[in-house]
Amino acid sequence: MSDLPRKAVTRTAKLAALPLGFAGRATWGLGKRIGGRSAELVAREVQQRTADQLFKTLGELKGGAMKLGQALSVFESALPEEIAGPYRAALTKLQEAAPPLPAATVHAVLAERIGEDWREYFLEFEDKPSAAASIGQVHRGVWHDGREVAVKVQYPGAGEALLSDLTQLSRFARLLGPLVPGMDIKPLIREMRDRVSEELDYELEAEAQRVHAEEFADDPDVVIPGVVHQSDQVLVTEWMDGVPLADVIAEGTAEQRDRAGQLLARFLFSGPARTGLLHADPHPGNFRLLPPAEAQEEASENPGGSDEEGAEAGEWRLGVLDFGTVDRLPGGLPGTIGESLRMTLEGDAAGVYGLLREEGFVKESIELEPDEVLDYLLPIIEPAQVEEFAFSRGWLRDQAARIADPRSPAHQLGRHLNLPPSYLLIHRVTLSTIGVLCQLGAAVRLRDELEAWLPGFVAEAEGSEEAEGFEEPVFRPEIQKPESVPEGGA
Repeated sequence: MSDLPRKAVTRTAKLAALPLGFAGRATWGLGKRIGGRSAELVAREVQQRTADQLFKTLGELKGGAMKLGQALSVFESALPEEIAGPYRAALTKLQEAAPPLPAATVHAVLAERIGEDWREYFLEFEDKPSAAASIGQVHRGVWHDGREVAVKVQYPGAGEALLSDLTQLSRFARLLGPLVPGMDIKPLIREMRDRVSEELDYELEAEAQRVHAEEFADDPDVVIPGVVHQSDQVLVTEWMDGVPLADVIAEGTAEQRDRAGQLLARFLFSGPARTGLLHADPHPGNFRLLPPAEAQEEASENPGGSDEEGAEAGEWRLGVLDFGTVDRLPGGLPGTIGESLRMTLEGDAAGVYGLLREEGFVKESIELEPDEVLDYLLPIIEPAQVEEFAFSRGWLRDQAARIADPRSPAHQLGRHLNLPPSYLLIHRVTLSTIGVLCQLGAAVRLRDELEAWLPGFVAEAEGSEEAEGFEEPVFRPEIQKPESVPEGGA
């Protein structure tokens, strides 16, 4: 499919076919069980066929359908291996690619949004997209000042398609539940709908990326491409090479996996503290693993060398893309998160329970046993209990099974907990990041990052010099509109 299907009837028909297919496979499974095959084997086969159809359809439609597929893809680590294995490739494909728009459509968007003379902005422009995702695709080019750039072009009709998809998907969200044990899909879809207007606004995205690029400009570990030009439905940023995180997951070395995992955790917790913003779309397609700066300089002088050879001179860095979805946290991450983690690690059941009630995680009408709440939380925060934790699909599957099993005490208690709206996006980003760490199989010193960046995690930090960094984030809500033809490219 070479164009974005915009007609509501076309998209709705494709999405409506999904629950019908689910129901058909359930009937087929019942027949197989009556025929003598074990319920467990049949259930696995039904789930695999369901996933195959789901991710094929979501990938074809782009828009909200594709976006949900990307969000779900980071949770494949929670699935039993015998089910996750056969369609892991389909999930990875969603993270990096989608059927592209034809060149003529892209040219029309550029002419409409930048001007009929749009080609004068570029020394080079590649018609074939380098990446395509949920609401836009990226083309490689060379800006008029010689910089290599990434040109992000929004699909025509993307807003209408996004809202239509998410509305339709929400109607049968419960049928998607078995694909990610222990996760309620409906709030995820609702939260995506609430943020549609922000994601479609490239002006907001450009400002969020500028803030990050400025803050991390001299950072030795994290690289953010600078914004070159922005107009409605078109965003031009500096080009960034590197190894896509999906490739690191598939075939990276242990050193690359561990380094990527450590920096991913560092960016998750340091970003809000340093910028007042939380990057809220942490799927592997939005990250690159880059060789050290000195290695890149050597590579430019010696084009015959490889990234891997140059990387031996120093440590790999994390490149971060796509700031279309962010959570605005002027004071950094809420101190309640760090305080509750610290109290849980200290075994302070009463303290944790009191804090959760105060913040609305336990409603006033609910009474729970503090010790049972502590028992529920401790396995989840295991990565913060040790100096270094080896994230794995097996660990995440165990956690998902513990929470999803209706017979388990954790499931029974979890039903009585509440997630306040202000924590919803933070919760999803944290879970998604953990999902990626488990895909990487990375050994991460998570506690180091919590101590350095999470307010409240270290009680002694309150009022000290280390805490000063949380007081004045640099995010500026006002947005300066760029000139239509920037001098010097910026």
